Amino acid sequence: MTYTIETLKSKIDDDNKNKNGYEVDVIMAAYALASEAHEGQMRRSGEPFISHPLAVACILVDLNMDTETVVAALLHDVVEDCNVPLKNLKRQFGPTVAKLVDGVTKIGMVPLDTSKEDEHAINIQKILLAMAEDVRVMLIKIADRLHNMRTLEYSPPHKQRENALETMNFYAPLAHQLGMNTLKVEMEDLSLKYLDPYGFEEISAMITKRKEECDFSIERVKKFIYEKIKDINPIIEGRVKSVYSIYKKHYTGNKPLDAIFDFYAVRIIVNTSTECYYTLGIIHEMYRPLPDRFKDYIGTPKPNRYQSLHNTVMGKDGVPFEVQIRTKDMHNIAEYGIAAHWKYKMNVEFKVGRSGKKSQTAHDNKLEFLRNILDQQQEADDIQQLAEAIKTDLSSDDVYAFTPRGDVITLPLGSTIIDFAYAIHSAIGNKMTHAKIGGSVVSFDTVLSTGDVVEIQTTNSSVYGPNRNWLTIAKTNQAKSKIRAWFKKQSRPENIKLGKALIEGGFKRNSIPLEDALLKQTAKAFRFEKLDDFYASAGYGGISIAKILMRAKELYLESQETRPAADIAENIVTHVAKKQARGVLVDGEENIQVRFAQCCTPLPGDEIIGFETRGFGTSVHKKSCANVKLDKEPDRWHKVEWVASDDMYYRAAVEIIAESNAALADISTVITSNRLQFSEMSMKTLPNGNACINGSVEIANVEQLASILQKLKKIPEVISADRRAD
Repeated sequence: MTYTIETLKSKIDDDNKNKNGYEVDVIMAAYALASEAHEGQMRRSGEPFISHPLAVACILVDLNMDTETVVAALLHDVVEDCNVPLKNLKRQFGPTVAKLVDGVTKIGMVPLDTSKEDEHAINIQKILLAMAEDVRVMLIKIADRLHNMRTLEYSPPHKQRENALETMNFYAPLAHQLGMNTLKVEMEDLSLKYLDPYGFEEISAMITKRKEECDFSIERVKKFIYEKIKDINPIIEGRVKSVYSIYKKHYTGNKPLDAIFDFYAVRIIVNTSTECYYTLGIIHEMYRPLPDRFKDYIGTPKPNRYQSLHNTVMGKDGVPFEVQIRTKDMHNIAEYGIAAHWKYKMNVEFKVGRSGKKSQTAHDNKLEFLRNILDQQQEADDIQQLAEAIKTDLSSDDVYAFTPRGDVITLPLGSTIIDFAYAIHSAIGNKMTHAKIGGSVVSFDTVLSTGDVVEIQTTNSSVYGPNRNWLTIAKTNQAKSKIRAWFKKQSRPENIKLGKALIEGGFKRNSIPLEDALLKQTAKAFRFEKLDDFYASAGYGGISIAKILMRAKELYLESQETRPAADIAENIVTHVAKKQARGVLVDGEENIQVRFAQCCTPLPGDEIIGFETRGFGTSVHKKSCANVKLDKEPDRWHKVEWVASDDMYYRAAVEIIAESNAALADISTVITSNRLQFSEMSMKTLPNGNACINGSVEIANVEQLASILQKLKKIPEVISADRRAD
């Protein structure tokens, strides 16, 4: 579709008939400036470039955004692409519009496709800071990205994949957090189309087939429900689940298509919350509810303000379908999120105009997730922790647990007791001694489920405090940052001593010279001027030892480039070996993206085979793995082999059963004396009183692992020590 000024004017006219909110003369002045600035510029599709800012403006009008946002959308490329001075925009349209355009321009100049993790994290940080200043900057950018995705077919293949990955990993999750479900769903489907064309077409064809089979059934259900509740004048819609949602459940979640119960959905929009619950009762009289499928997001809204009643029922023809019940206001928020009723909010909260004066107190809580992410920088010594926070905190899956008083604690899927305690307050987490779910004592690594009632028991004794292993158990970065903060404040001398021992031990194990100059250079790479500050950060977990050693190795190899040619050649070989697809060749080829399957965690020495995943590289399994089924899609299985390397380590999962927790000291001694270390560890007490210790050790091969396990078994209190899948 080619967007023109007539398209935009038509949308504005329709909107003004109902709300009378847009300043048409200002918008037309912005169009005139943008049209003149972009004169002669064309898009890859062959359309005039002005069609793009017009499309972005139309998307924002559909989202009910205010005049200033629409004006900024029309002008969002004129500063960067046409050299129009920002001061000109400020003079003609006011400081707010100029600030919005400047924010979008700066975001556009920030690369998200960098291969270096720390640069990627810093770039995301810049984007979020711009968004925190005025969320409308990001709304314009999301609309900009959506239109670019709609026209991505005209870009070269490498650009298609880059943009699709950016959209799937950043823009779509951000749209979800802002509650903009309509845009999020479209961006996910468009991204999947380019990331896995085969999977996209397969699911699309299946949806079309099932839709043809069931369209009449959904229409019949809608009419049947309407007849039962027509006295409250509902709006009833039907829909089929999005392509990406089905793809994710089918391929990633390994769910058979017949087990996707919310494939079809009927949405009932009523006037009040009371009518929502009334309608739910009628639905339950009409259809049999499926067990454990009811969710009350009205009583317990999602963090992005989403509210609705959900349940899955069995249709008269034996086809299950989801029922969603919400009010009109809830529906607007569900579809458009923070953009819903924006002009009303702007009139009341921001006093719309071109003065630039505003007060953001009324919608602060809607951006709480953003503030939490930015606050974590204050405790993070490693900028990559910010990237980790983005991945976790922009997750679309949440768990809703309760305190004994009935307060709701919302956490990402996979969160533990530790995350729950720190979500209440840092003091609760720091002084936690025991935890109960439903009255039964549970271990701190227990993963929470929606509906759990969690009781945290604390103490005022100074003896208790966080365990360093909690950093590997916690899921949320809020909890991790508070644990690091506790260790950072407790004992600096102890942190320095421990950090120094860990770093020096790591240098020795990896054959890195323990030179003062190299240590200082490594510290500076992590933004530390003093070695003691560097050691202290490593000691309390501010920077992982693995990252320190990786950076130190890189710096050491770079420093050797001035040595004689023979030594340089040796270093080049080392570099190549390190970059060979994590020590694995696929069909004899190097540098093919691989990942080691978590179901069997293969190590050098194991017989292995590779499975070509859809869009995520080759998954390497042990040949003996239960998930290796060569008769299923045989063309996707590949021959893989280990590449000999002395400086590569792999994660091996081990499980140790001991008579009591007291054995942990001897176990740690065996591990460290062999120049190894636990990369993660958790411990729980079994019903018979024995201690179960699960950990991951960075190991070179199966022979080294077998040797370590044999030594662990010789500890008097150790009952068993075995390799586990994960």
